[in-house]
Order: sequence, then structure tokens, then C-alpha cells
Amino acid sequence: MARTLFTAASLAALTLAAAGAAHAATNATVVIQSGMPHYQVQSTYPLPPPPPRYERVPPPRRGMVWSQGHWEWHGNRHVWVPGQWVRVRQGYHYRQPHWEQRGNQWHYARGGWDRDGDGVPNRYDRRPDNPYRR
Repeated sequence: MARTLFTAASLAALTLAAAGAAHAATNATVVIQSGMPHYQVQSTYPLPPPPPRYERVPPPRRGMVWSQGHWEWHGNRHVWVPGQWVRVRQGYHYRQPHWEQRGNQWHYARGGWDRDGDGVPNRYDRRPDNPYRR
């Protein structure tokens, strides 16, 4: 447990150091929780992202989730990242990457996987996503 937290903290420090050197005007927050590792990097930027581009969403694929295209900040400008298929993880749901405005700042939250509501992987659960499970 301590080794995991130390590794996560080291990874977070290296990420922040690299981001700070490359992007002096950028702030970053790294959330580290005990238990199962969950890393969420949120960055703050002064400029709003351009409007989203239209992308044709392909037909559904079994065992895959569509990650929609989005704008990311690279260097000193926004760059469009096209949508892509991501393999499904049992017991998790996919969080799309998105931008949020808070005051005069724009925050970017990367896409990623979050545990389902009850914390039990669906393949082992007789009643998946039961919100009353303790």
C-alpha cells in the first residue's frame, strides 16, 4: 500500500515537473486516492477551446466504447484529437474527456474509466450496478 502511494506520488511529481517546464502558464491538479489507483489530471488554461468539430460516430462495436473527438492543449494552442474506439473494461464506465469553465479559467479533464456505482465488477455481480449495495 505504501509502495503504491509512493509510486503514485512520484509519478504525479514527475508529471507536474514535466508539465511545468513545458507549459509555464499551466496549472495542474493530480488526484491520488488510497486503494485502487485512480489518476485524474486536470489542467487549467486561460483560453477557451474552439467549438467541437462534427464527427460521424461509427456504428457500435461489441466490446468497445466510442471516445468522442475533443480539443487538447499542446504547447500554446488547442489541437483536435479525433475520436477513437476504446476497449470496454468490465465493472467500469467510460468518462468522456471534456472542458469546464470555472470563472475566467478553463479546466480540461481527461477521459478515463470509473468504477460502476456499486464497486463490484458486473461479471461477478448477480445484481449489477445496485445502488443499495454496501
